[in-house]
Amino acid sequence: STWNAGPRDPKGQPGPYEAALMDRHQLHDPSQPLEIQRTVHSFDPCIACAVHVVDPDGEELSQIRIR
Repeated sequence: STWNAGPRDPKGQPGPYEAALMDRHQLHDPSQPLEIQRTVHSFDPCIACAVHVVDPDGEELSQIRIR
C-alpha cells in the first residue's frame, strides 16, 4: 500500500492513487467526496480515511476524515 500511496517520482510522474484521480472526477458533493474514497478503496488500502480535495490550482476545497 505504501508503494501505491507514494508521492510523485523524481521525473514528476504521479503515484497510482493520484493518477487514478486525475481524470477530473466530478464530485456530487465536494463536502462529502465519496467518489474519491471509492476510487482509492479500489486499491484496497487502509488509508482512504482522510483526503484533501483541491481545485486545479492546488487550492484546498475541503479536508475530509472518516472516523
